[in-house]
Amino acid sequence: METFLHIDIGELIARFGYVGVFALIFFECAGVPLPGEMALVSAAIFAGTTSHMHIEFVILAAASAAILGDNLGYWFGRRYGFEFLRRYGPYVHLTPPRLRLGQMLFQRHGGKVVFLGRFTALLRTYAAMLAGANRFPRRRFVAWNAGGGITWALVYGLGGFYFGQSITLFAGPVSICLTVAVIVGAAIIVMLYRKHERRWLAEAHQELSVE
Repeated sequence: METFLHIDIGELIARFGYVGVFALIFFECAGVPLPGEMALVSAAIFAGTTSHMHIEFVILAAASAAILGDNLGYWFGRRYGFEFLRRYGPYVHLTPPRLRLGQMLFQRHGGKVVFLGRFTALLRTYAAMLAGANRFPRRRFVAWNAGGGITWALVYGLGGFYFGQSITLFAGPVSICLTVAVIVGAAIIVMLYRKHERRWLAEAHQELSVE
């Protein structure tokens, strides 16, 4: 089985089972860059080829770990992230008006970021903290996060179970494509921001205020 940062995923799953799956996904979603998706797919393959694991419990472990880990990341971002940005943001041109704009944009589109971010490696680790730091409403976060976590666990869990090793050929390109889409989208946002900054800042000032 593949090794990630000297972690043998296959050996870890074989030794710790569902607990190993839960731990890797939980900490990845809480903000630690770990191979949670690889752990889910590996456990699903085990469930499809051995009698030591059952796919329903693999999916349950993955979905619950994703949801709980993201909630911890959200809490951390909401508790510490905003204050950090407000204190040190001006040094990198993140002024209070621009922080308000970030909050407004995240409140308008944050649900999509939380849900789709589940399927990209970078956002899977940091989307929850960004949601918290940008004051994305908690109830909306819980709903979008739960939907994303369950969908992700079902897609990759059942994929690994029914298609075995071939799912890794599918998962990698999809994750890469989505990551590229995120980067391209970010570049477009930057260009639009430069063009419409004054108008957007005025809108954000009307909708939000920095606490």
